[in-house]
Amino acid sequence: MNHPAGTGPGVITNDGCAVDFYALLPSFGEPEIVHAAVAPGASILELGCGTGRILRPLAALGHSVAGADDSADMLARIPDLPTVCSPIQTLRLDRTFDAVLLASTMVNVDPALRHAFLTTVRHHLGGDGVAVFQQNPPSWFETSGQVPRVRDAPGGIRRIIRSARREPPRMFVEIEYQVGDRVWTHSWDSYEIGDEELASDLASAGLAFGEWRTDDHSWFTARPF
Repeated sequence: MNHPAGTGPGVITNDGCAVDFYALLPSFGEPEIVHAAVAPGASILELGCGTGRILRPLAALGHSVAGADDSADMLARIPDLPTVCSPIQTLRLDRTFDAVLLASTMVNVDPALRHAFLTTVRHHLGGDGVAVFQQNPPSWFETSGQVPRVRDAPGGIRRIIRSARREPPRMFVEIEYQVGDRVWTHSWDSYEIGDEELASDLASAGLAFGEWRTDDHSWFTARPF
């Protein structure tokens, strides 16, 4: 597996993410998807919250939120929200939440690390709680190999797929981000998860698949058992 890497101005985290770039990113409907999947006013723990791109809007929607991330530089961008600096796989807080969120397709890591992530999700989930996940669905692996591929996003952000190589079950991707005269790159690999593997991995962590929350199967829920 290639180690994630990144380039560009400002701090680059150990998983290749550019802090300055992530601080510029708006949300793209993720808070509303999560809000619709959980109870009104639910307490939410976001694992890998970064600069609070999703966490802050969830707080504005009336949720009691907390975030965890292994980058102190990311968390420094949200000093007004309760956060803890820790790798996801070793995080063990002394409380549970109504909902635990693992977004940004972080579930698409290799199976051993995914199991550690899911164990952390279950540890922090109340008995009647719901876990909310975002994944790269099968369709993403089928279409992301088309390069170069350019997409413009709000805020003057241009996203260019510089390279994509599929070696099932993995896709190796390098993305270039342009904002004005600033340029960042990020390369990583994403592990495709079939439905049976997903159900098995969830079960091994004490979770049962709930439901798909989007038609493209990029968002889903799970519940403890």
